[in-house]
Amino acid sequence: MLGLKTLRDMRGYLEFLDEIGWLKRITVEASPILEIPEVLRRIMYRRGPALLFENVKGFPGWRIAGNLFCHIDVFRKSLGVERLEDVGRRLISLALSPPPMGVVDKIRAFKDMMSLSRYLPKKVGSTPIFENILEGDKASLNNLPVFKTWPGDGGRYFTYPLVITRDPDKETYNMGVYRVMILDDRRGVIHWQIHKRSAESYRKAGESGLERIPVAILIGGDPATLFTGAAPVPYPMDKYLFAGIVRGESLPVVELGSGLMVPAYGEAVLEGYIDVSETAYEGPFGDHMGYYDKPMDKYPIFHLECIYMRSDPIYYGSVVGKPALEDAVIGKAVERIFLPIIQMMFPEVVEINLPEHGVFQGLAIVSIKKRYPGHAKKVMMGLWGLGQFSLTKMIVVVDHDINPHDINQVIWAVSVNVDPQRDVLIIPGTHTDALDPATPIQGYGSKLGIDATRKYPEEYGGKEWPREVEVDEDTKRLVDEKWSLYGLDQGS
Repeated sequence: MLGLKTLRDMRGYLEFLDEIGWLKRITVEASPILEIPEVLRRIMYRRGPALLFENVKGFPGWRIAGNLFCHIDVFRKSLGVERLEDVGRRLISLALSPPPMGVVDKIRAFKDMMSLSRYLPKKVGSTPIFENILEGDKASLNNLPVFKTWPGDGGRYFTYPLVITRDPDKETYNMGVYRVMILDDRRGVIHWQIHKRSAESYRKAGESGLERIPVAILIGGDPATLFTGAAPVPYPMDKYLFAGIVRGESLPVVELGSGLMVPAYGEAVLEGYIDVSETAYEGPFGDHMGYYDKPMDKYPIFHLECIYMRSDPIYYGSVVGKPALEDAVIGKAVERIFLPIIQMMFPEVVEINLPEHGVFQGLAIVSIKKRYPGHAKKVMMGLWGLGQFSLTKMIVVVDHDINPHDINQVIWAVSVNVDPQRDVLIIPGTHTDALDPATPIQGYGSKLGIDATRKYPEEYGGKEWPREVEVDEDTKRLVDEKWSLYGLDQGS
């Protein structure tokens, strides 16, 4: 079995997928215009595997990989961890180190600092990305096998680009997955919404009088780095540091001519800039909600200056649409990795489920160890104030003995524990996901909270909550002992 150190890039990951039987190679000619996206969707609806198209129509020399996040257990194995929650615990262990008080504590603090250093990005001098450097007329966005995913899309889109910017104040790096629509050979529109980390850097640049900010777009990478691009890492934590924590070791980076550091082992890097005073309309695009976006809006324009590219490059594109597709697997990985962090902030949280068909931010089901009246609503409010969770449209809170991943248990809890007038909370006039088709005003709508927990007397008109039915121990033991005599396991 290939180890984590082998998975320094996407090629190592593809070898890993091939070895464990989760990669299918497609040798027949196929086009990135509608055809390959449709194949990827059909296979993902069947729950995998990853695909590698080796004969790309109209783009000789390129291959295309898709459905790399084909299954959450495959991703977990690629990181070399028993549970994805272990990744979140790495971050917690670094964040919660006590301050050094004595000599022994200072020695321990030094060890903690050394532990952190192994996750910090590491600059390297050479990389296969520099095997081919295209400038001037040779550098064209249209020469890459970028998808047109749906027939009604406004153009061809990079659907899993790692868009890299640097915060002008803190010098920390952001690396986000923001779709990019190609305008022409040298320009693309980057769809970063107002709440995204790069949008914050863009705003700061404009307020400080900067006319341009350098931007790089990375294509491909190791699975941990690809995941980090989509992960809701809290600002201002450096995304390269977070990638190192997910990887379990430092992320190698290399410096471009613009001064930006980028992950060293991608397949291609598009180097350029954004003029902070310039925007263009973007869209429409068929997104993960299962609809085309609302009326087009304006976003920043990326200007391409140079392309760095490996020989025999592999393009990675993701496809979205009605769930459950590749983004649902990424969402479940986020759920698992960030659960320990949420539990650190809210110790009463037992488990969380972001259902695949809840389009990640549409619905969250949370089980808690309830301790006092109003506790469920306190958890709702806390989660809605927590980073990316602020975009979650609906939160259902259940008791600790309800498994939030068992939808039938959740339905039972909602059906028998909820009085709508008392337990349903609607908050109007809040910031929402800009992609939500249900709200008539983009990015502005409401929240829904459902308290499906058992109620304390203070919540139940001063009365005790009804006692649930359960079998007595004597009867249970009697039936257990006689079960084989009933003949009920012998078939009909």
